[in-house]
Amino acid sequence: MKILLKRLKLILPICLLLIGCSKERLLDDQSSNERSPNAELIKSAPSKATKASNLKQIGSGVMMQAFYWDVPAGGNWWNTLSGKVQNWSNAGIDAIWLPPVAKAQNGPFSMGYDPFDYFDFGKYNQMGSVETRFGSEDELTSLITSAHNAQLSVIADIVINHNSGGQNEVNPVNGQSNWTKFTPLSGKFNRDYNDFHPNHNHGSDSGIFGGFPDLCHHQVRVQNELWKNSESVAKYYKNVMGFDGWRFDYVKGFEPWVVKDWKNEVGGFAVGEYWDGNAATLDWWTGQAEVSAFDFACYYKMRDAFEGNNLNKLNEDMLWKRNGTKAVTFVANHDTDEIFNGKMLAYAYILTHEGYPTIFYRDYEEWLDKERLNNLIWIHNNLAGGSTSILYTDDNEYVAKRNGHNNAGLVVYINNADSWQERWVETNWSNTVIKDYTGHSGWQPMTQSGNWVKIQVPPKSYTVWAPK
Repeated sequence: MKILLKRLKLILPICLLLIGCSKERLLDDQSSNERSPNAELIKSAPSKATKASNLKQIGSGVMMQAFYWDVPAGGNWWNTLSGKVQNWSNAGIDAIWLPPVAKAQNGPFSMGYDPFDYFDFGKYNQMGSVETRFGSEDELTSLITSAHNAQLSVIADIVINHNSGGQNEVNPVNGQSNWTKFTPLSGKFNRDYNDFHPNHNHGSDSGIFGGFPDLCHHQVRVQNELWKNSESVAKYYKNVMGFDGWRFDYVKGFEPWVVKDWKNEVGGFAVGEYWDGNAATLDWWTGQAEVSAFDFACYYKMRDAFEGNNLNKLNEDMLWKRNGTKAVTFVANHDTDEIFNGKMLAYAYILTHEGYPTIFYRDYEEWLDKERLNNLIWIHNNLAGGSTSILYTDDNEYVAKRNGHNNAGLVVYINNADSWQERWVETNWSNTVIKDYTGHSGWQPMTQSGNWVKIQVPPKSYTVWAPK
């Protein structure tokens, strides 16, 4: 969810309208092939995208966040991504997370977080354009097909807390005028004041955001239109458009049962954006919603560790330490980019530890060393198995080992100091030659019979050790 000040810029067109008229592996139970016994096939429309039968299992590799805030407007983003998905798959990516795909109140300029018509993917002339900021419906379908052909799952960004772009009407519950009359050209999920807060059945929830009309998930009709009916948003996105999973935006705005019901109805991998740095709170939410959450606790501890020059912070509580199968780890996303100097060290951390790591598009394609990131993705997919044991920390050094699961495991050595460091550590390997799989060290030491070995790491860098 975009931070408040940044997202409030989406409200400006509403204000102008007011003036002129006087927004070990991850989650088998959430695999992309899962189907609930309650799910219904949509018979009125054939599937638009090619549904591959051999997709990589979500969580077996790394997720790519395939956008950033204010990607170029002009309707070419889906085409841009189509040209990258095969290379991403080759590098070890298993899923791509797209921005909200439907027509929003800001039309050709919107990043999609002010949803208007959930079924207009760039087909209808409304909100100032036919195409979305990212392209046409045909181009989106082509992208999903290309991703599936590359064995990648496609994650839809779902914004169901609030809507934007409706017409003004009087709400008889409170006698106030609200922008809650929605008659989208798709003809699907028409809405009025009864579908928002307040209404005759439910006064409010925690979801008021930025002045946008707040959807009421306690209304049975809203549940039906969003996930229960045969042509609900969820079933249309999965069965017709071909999406394989869900990223739920701003889940603080509504109760966890909403996400749980959605997932139970249509299946698919699911992760929620519960923006909170408290690992216990994130753990509670994942238990209630029965899906994954972005590990904001890990994010903030990494920020403090690498930007604050105190790697002892990595000893503190994170969601992945409580439940690695529910933690989606990240270094940056479209809302946050507070880790600068230590960003590669942070990627070395999440790509060698438990959880399902996410790569941010601009880090991979523009800002960081793609070859180094590909190397870390390979390490994650091939060596980073089993539980984690922290071996040593101080202000500048961090050493941990993965204990192996169907692989040898690894030892990762992160150095935030300005000079080379060396340290004796206890490994899982006896009388075994090991090497650094990052290429940052040329050492190939042999572990002692008691599993101890001396390893090294360059300044402001990292090494990852495993049997040769």
